[in-house]
Amino acid sequence: MDNKNQPGTLFIVATPLGNLEDITFRAVRILKQVDLIAAEDTRYSKRLLNHYGIETGLISCHEHNEEKKTLQLIKALKDGKNIALISDAGTPLISDPGYSLVKAVAKENISVIPIPGCNAAIAGLSVAGLPTDSFLFCGFLSKKQQKQAQTLEGLKPEKATLIFYESPKRICPLIKHAIKILGDRKACLAREITKLHEEYIRGTLGQILSTLELRPQVKGECVLFIEGAPPPSKMTMEHLEELILSKQKLNISTADLARQIAKDCHLPKKQVYDTILKLRNTTP
Repeated sequence: MDNKNQPGTLFIVATPLGNLEDITFRAVRILKQVDLIAAEDTRYSKRLLNHYGIETGLISCHEHNEEKKTLQLIKALKDGKNIALISDAGTPLISDPGYSLVKAVAKENISVIPIPGCNAAIAGLSVAGLPTDSFLFCGFLSKKQQKQAQTLEGLKPEKATLIFYESPKRICPLIKHAIKILGDRKACLAREITKLHEEYIRGTLGQILSTLELRPQVKGECVLFIEGAPPPSKMTMEHLEELILSKQKLNISTADLARQIAKDCHLPKKQVYDTILKLRNTTP
């Protein structure tokens, strides 16, 4: 595939999540034909390449050296070399290294071609039992509690199915945080997709958490799917006013009362707040 008369091509090649059979014929062919394979972890990728008799040379390209390796790879591409980028598992760039490389290569007007295949988010979504017509991939959330809370708060009104990646050590804290902010929604936890101990736990977030907390420890990479926000309440204005009047005896501020009712009834906070003020101005 070497052509020194024009720039080479960067192929973004999806590899198996765990089961080595989950790779396309085209991906194997491309990996055999390119001049170089840029891998997230060359030692890990060697297992896949050996399985398929792929002898193409390897170079590391991960989050800690991607900027440095990008210049080297672009030079090779300009020299007519064809390069394949692979991650440890699944599709590169999806919560994996490669974005900086692809952005820089595209800026140089060098061809970048995807070789489709496995992706944990899509594979898990297809069996999660949650709506698939609209979904939002959120990847790994921040490890910092405050930043994670801000992200979840921002996602609270999102109607699409939410998809999160998380490590087994942090999955329970994430679920607890999601219950606190999003509510105990329907969900599915996919663990070890395509691997020997593959598992899908479906139910509410609370039920999934209870299942995990019975275990000595959680193992394997996790993908958490959470149902989107419920549809807005069809509560009439008359019912809303009755609810507000019934709660006005509570010793809480107008803002706190509006926040509580808006959350419980899935109503806009401003609408509830304005209704409370109107009632307080008209009630003797």
